[in-house]
Amino acid sequence: MNPDLLSTLAVPLPPGRLITSDEGAGGARTLWLSDGVAPEGLWGRLLAEHHRSGVWPLLLDALDPNDDEFRPWGSGELFPERMSSPADHDPDDVLAAWWATLTAGDAYDDALDVKRRLATTAPFGQAWPGPAPGREGVVDPVGTACALARSFLADHPRTRLGLVAARSGAEAPAVAGWQGPCNHENDTGRVSAVLRDWEVRFGARVVAAGFDTLHLSVAAPPTGERDALLVAAEHFALCPDNIWQGDRPYTLAAYAERIVGAHRWDFWWD
Repeated sequence: MNPDLLSTLAVPLPPGRLITSDEGAGGARTLWLSDGVAPEGLWGRLLAEHHRSGVWPLLLDALDPNDDEFRPWGSGELFPERMSSPADHDPDDVLAAWWATLTAGDAYDDALDVKRRLATTAPFGQAWPGPAPGREGVVDPVGTACALARSFLADHPRTRLGLVAARSGAEAPAVAGWQGPCNHENDTGRVSAVLRDWEVRFGARVVAAGFDTLHLSVAAPPTGERDALLVAAEHFALCPDNIWQGDRPYTLAAYAERIVGAHRWDFWWD
């Protein structure tokens, strides 16, 4: 993050600082973080300026918001040099690879464990079903994103503001060097490749992130049962804990019911 870039913003910023990533002496400054709580409405004003500024705003939560370190953001537990470029990955290939790993099991799984895994992913089993079709005529992704920002701030009163020099919200987590999904995927560039595709197909926008959570607004969510089931498969491939550690029953079908028409997608990696 070039400090000169911040000076070009038309929107005044609250007090904050550039964060040096945890890469030893060669750490990069990829994130600006506010010192205090994100002012209401500021996220939306910064989003409206992104097309000119190239600075993407993020609402940032922490592992313990009451801790002065505000991990991982304030503590610099960010590793941008370890992340690949999202442009280097085909999102369908990435999802299919994750799916294959999650459904195949390994030598330490017994037959019952594999059977349970396949029950989770019914009716697809081990066969990757492919991506869900996108929605035509995406309506007002900015308005949907701002609505989620207001809701998130209301539910997380100690949220801070982060700024990342990124071409899109999808790329911002990788550019910042965020490792939230590391128990599932160490390279956030691969995650961002999928998020970029969701921007196009569903009008999704990355609004907020925590230590190991990610929150997206969705302007054009699936509206039918079949499409929702395919989207559920994509969510499982990206974040299996959404289903394996979510509300019972732990099945794609049950999860799909919850995302029909939902304008917010939340992800959590254990």
